[in-house]
Amino acid sequence: MGKTGSAITKFILAIVFLIIAGLGISGDFKTEIDTVITQNQETNDTLTEKEETSNSQEENPSEDSNVDQSLERSFSLESLPEYKDEPYVIINDNIPFFDEDDMTTKSYEMFSELDELGRCGVVHASIGKDLMPTEEREYIGYVKPTGWQASRYEGVDGGYLYNRCHLIGFQLTGENANEKNLITGTRFMNVQGMLPFENQVANYVKNTENHVMYRVTPIFEEENLVASGVLMEAKSVEDNGDGVMFNVYCYNVQPNIVIDYSTGANYKVETSEEDNTGERMEYILNTNSKKFHLPSCDGVNQMSEKNKKNYTGYKSELISQGYEACGSCNP
Repeated sequence: MGKTGSAITKFILAIVFLIIAGLGISGDFKTEIDTVITQNQETNDTLTEKEETSNSQEENPSEDSNVDQSLERSFSLESLPEYKDEPYVIINDNIPFFDEDDMTTKSYEMFSELDELGRCGVVHASIGKDLMPTEEREYIGYVKPTGWQASRYEGVDGGYLYNRCHLIGFQLTGENANEKNLITGTRFMNVQGMLPFENQVANYVKNTENHVMYRVTPIFEEENLVASGVLMEAKSVEDNGDGVMFNVYCYNVQPNIVIDYSTGANYKVETSEEDNTGERMEYILNTNSKKFHLPSCDGVNQMSEKNKKNYTGYKSELISQGYEACGSCNP
C-alpha cells in the first residue's frame, strides 16, 4: 500500500474511532482499532524498507552479479599499435575508464564467472590495506588456465614460456589459486608488463593506507584460449588519482617465440641481426588468420575490413608476433 492509501486508511479509522467514542463503545473495541492502525503502519513501514533495500541492491550489485554489465569503454584491439618491443602501451592518455560511481573507499574484490570456454573475464577491486595478504603464497600448480602449456625455452626468464598470471596480483588482495583470477600469460607480460604496475599500487596502498580502484580485463580474440593481452586500469580514490593513475595494455607476447593464441601452442623463431637490417616493408595483416600479405596480393581484396590492418616494418618482427607469410604472394 502506498503512502496516500495509508493516510486515507488512517483518516477513515480515526473517524470511526470518534464515532465509537461518541457512542460509548467499550475500551476493548477501541484497543482493537488502535491495534489495526498500528499494524497498518508497521506493514507500510515494512514495504518502504523493502523498496529501499531493492533500490539499494540495484545501485550496489552483489558480488554474484556479472561485472561485465557495468563496463562500457572506448577500447578495441583494432585501435592498438602492433607490439614493438615494449611490453605495454598507454591507453586513453593514461586515464582509466572508471565512472565517478565506481570510486569507493570500501575495500572489495569481484571476479567474473568463467565463460563457456572456461576463460576468465574482467576483475575489479577497491584495493585497501585490509585486503593485502598476511600469509605466504601457496602452491598453484594444479590450476590449468585455458591454453596452458608447460613450454620451456633457454633464454626465457625462469625457463618457462607461460606463467599462471594473476589478474589481480597476489600482493594486492591475497588471491592465489582462484581460477577466476588466473590466465595463461607469458613470462614477459607477467614480469615486464604487469608487475611494475602491481608494485606501484601495492607500494602506494602500504605507504598511505588509501584505496586504489583497480580493474584488469583479459582480451581474448574470438574463441582464442590465450589472451592477446590485458587492459590494466587504476586510480587512487582519496586523492582523486594524484597518487596512482594509469590505463595500459600489456601485450601477451614473448620475444622470439611464436604463439598460437587459439590453442596456446608455441615455437621459437631463430633470428639474427641481419633480419632487421634490410628495408622496412609495407604489409597487410589479417588479424584473424594471423597471416601477412603484400599490398598487391589478391587475398587482400578478399579480406574482411574488420580483420585488415596496415603494417610497416620488418618481416621478422611479424613472425615473432605469431604471424605467418601468405603462401600466395610470399612476402
